Amino acid sequence: MDAVTNVPSPVNEPVRQYPPGSPDRAALESKLKELAGEHAELTMTIGGRQRMAGGEPADVVAPHNHRQVLGTLRNATEQDVAAAIGAAAEAAPAWRALSFDDRAAILLKAADLLSGPWRSTINAATILGQSKSVYQAEIDAACELIDFWRFNVHYARRLLAEQPESGPGTWNRMEYRPLEGFVLAITPFNFTSIAGNLPTAPALLGDVVVWKPSPTQQLAAHYTMRLLEAAGLPPGVINLVTGDGQAVSRVALPHRDPSADPAVLATALVRGAYEYQGQKCSAASRAYVPRSLWQGMRDDFLAQVESLTMGDVAADLSLFMGAVIDERAFAKHTRALEAARGRPAVRVLTGGQTDDSEGYFVQPTVLESSDPTDELFTTEYFGPILAVHVYDEAGYDEMLAQAADAAPYALTGSIVAQDRAAIAAATDALRFSAGNFYINDKPTGAVVGQQPFGGARASGTNDKAGSIFNLIRWVNARTIKELFVPPVDYRYPHMG
Repeated sequence: MDAVTNVPSPVNEPVRQYPPGSPDRAALESKLKELAGEHAELTMTIGGRQRMAGGEPADVVAPHNHRQVLGTLRNATEQDVAAAIGAAAEAAPAWRALSFDDRAAILLKAADLLSGPWRSTINAATILGQSKSVYQAEIDAACELIDFWRFNVHYARRLLAEQPESGPGTWNRMEYRPLEGFVLAITPFNFTSIAGNLPTAPALLGDVVVWKPSPTQQLAAHYTMRLLEAAGLPPGVINLVTGDGQAVSRVALPHRDPSADPAVLATALVRGAYEYQGQKCSAASRAYVPRSLWQGMRDDFLAQVESLTMGDVAADLSLFMGAVIDERAFAKHTRALEAARGRPAVRVLTGGQTDDSEGYFVQPTVLESSDPTDELFTTEYFGPILAVHVYDEAGYDEMLAQAADAAPYALTGSIVAQDRAAIAAATDALRFSAGNFYINDKPTGAVVGQQPFGGARASGTNDKAGSIFNLIRWVNARTIKELFVPPVDYRYPHMG
């Protein structure tokens, strides 16, 4: 087809609210009941064929009710991983030969399917398997994944249109080749959208993929794979392997003075620290608050934290929080809280209790420490634990300098303030401390196309998912020069 096409202009998928009595809520409740009643065989998908892996079995359970088995997977063996790599290699020539439009059409169809008939399925699987509230599931599993697929097509078309200049009598052009070999996508449990984006972004650019989701996200990953197949993804382009990933590894390998609005700060901290149980890499895990502001807002803020509702998010869609993802995470948080209680500089202001009698529940916790070098401010607990350091206003500059480099991570940060000088100072001091920086907002909730997401240091290589910069990672450019009237004499004029 000799045509330069325009792809549909992407817009962010509207977030549905699921109020009581709404058709959206009724459809989701029906799907929750359906999936909860199944005991799914969580298969691998290799070369388009579903089969159980060859290793030890493992149950996938609901974190908020760990007696509820949602499905069973098996750990992939080295032979399974080798088969996935082989299937990817076999699929690669035909997939690379497809036009960009053909590959893009599959993801655009997947986005439309997820926006419509598959929405309740992917949301319900995320609520059940990852213990997300209905709203957290909607903005992640539905809206953000839809956005990734639509915006990636838009950005990829822009990338392909990026071409070099040509001099007189010359045509210079850039060809964007798929990467050699295959892409290994090992995805986390906490975002269905990330788990869906990491294997599909390379595939859009013509790469073939071996995808190893987190076992605790396997239910939603399983249905995401079925959705992609329904959208027309050819066999072998994305090969899903299950389990703990050992065989995969072997084979594949805040602000200066009290100018912040206390209500804004309290809301940013509650949402930033405790939405989805703090299991976001961008979650607020440490806060630095000036003493006079803290004295005025402390009691109200703690009361808000204590009022947060937590429980079985699949049975009660009105809850704010669910459970942490699994027994290992629960044990890690329990140990961290026990250790914190034993350090003289740390005070437990609220929360601090855990209960795994029915689900893996960790109370939303606020820990205050007089020592800004305490491990609370340098360790990623990945749970509903917020560390607060209260500083004297006169020491703002020193606090800011210390906070900027206290932790090895550099993903997100935010400042809440009305004083523009304080905002400017924090923005400058934290320039290399956060790849995504927010002013008067929580540090979570990046939107595709609006806040490209990624950080450096121990947080990664600042890939900026949700933008054209991420897609550049998945192509290998080749420059082509063609002369229309080539020379036929090696001698230059100065040699005459």
